[in-house]
Amino acid sequence: MPDAKTIVHCSLYIIIHYMETVLITGGTGTIGRRLTQLLQEQGYAVSLLSRSPKPQPGVTTYAWDVDAGELDPRALENADHIVHLAGAGIADGRWTDARKREIIDSRTRSTELLAEALRNTKHHVKSFISSSAIGYYGGDTGDRPMSEHSAAGTDFLAKVTRAWERSVEPIEAMGIRTVRIRTGVVLTMEGGALPKLVQPVRLGAGAPIGTGQQYISWIHIDDICAMYIQALRNPVWSGVYNGVAPKPVTNADLTRLIAKVLDKPMVLPNIPAFVIKLMFGELAITVLGSSFVLNRRITEETTFQYKFPDLRKALEDLL
Repeated sequence: MPDAKTIVHCSLYIIIHYMETVLITGGTGTIGRRLTQLLQEQGYAVSLLSRSPKPQPGVTTYAWDVDAGELDPRALENADHIVHLAGAGIADGRWTDARKREIIDSRTRSTELLAEALRNTKHHVKSFISSSAIGYYGGDTGDRPMSEHSAAGTDFLAKVTRAWERSVEPIEAMGIRTVRIRTGVVLTMEGGALPKLVQPVRLGAGAPIGTGQQYISWIHIDDICAMYIQALRNPVWSGVYNGVAPKPVTNADLTRLIAKVLDKPMVLPNIPAFVIKLMFGELAITVLGSSFVLNRRITEETTFQYKFPDLRKALEDLL
């Protein structure tokens, strides 16, 4: 009978040997950083694709260059799952023609490079989980409920997302299980919209934007990351899912609730829409547009459990 030391060594070998590896693109972004942390806590090994690989504790980083069409094949050889988050920030600058091209290309060309590399590399990738966006339905859909079965919009945001999702089809055609998560407004204090909304409220200058009646389909950062993890872990997940919390809220309600959680007054009038349009141009639709998006496939077809289905609890956790 083996001694205790031998049993421990064998157990460690088995754990390490069967530890699955998740390869993340866009891993240094807001979602990517938190997702890496949660995956590691759940026993996954994490590797990243980066334009400028730098050593990170507990993470293996491989090089890729989308513009040059180059990708270190070892990244795919060692991966069990791929989570594809890479893409230029939608709201990081005015939508000039050049910026629009960059937003689209950063998503489609990076996916095309991954598809080509998967075609030409011996790998054992089981699933490909791609980020997408609720912009698929259009930047302003009013108060019409949108589900995964709703038609695509026709504006720039819809154009970006349609091209983004189409670029994943060749990977699906290889027989790799693919999931596209159409992500809503992710609430986190590490980036995105929430810090921009919180700052003026903290200073006593918070106010709804435009009419304030435009809907926001939001989700807590930990819940969207948990969706990615369940999507790669559960082979039942396939196709498109809306990555949003169960109940969209209006901009006015979100702003008021932030003020209530922070115990700050709301005394200023709404910020006029024309001011936002003057400041941001066409990009203004990202804050003035209304999106009432429902998570029907999540609630009806999966066992996913939200940690923060309620906005107040989500804000109390984050603030």
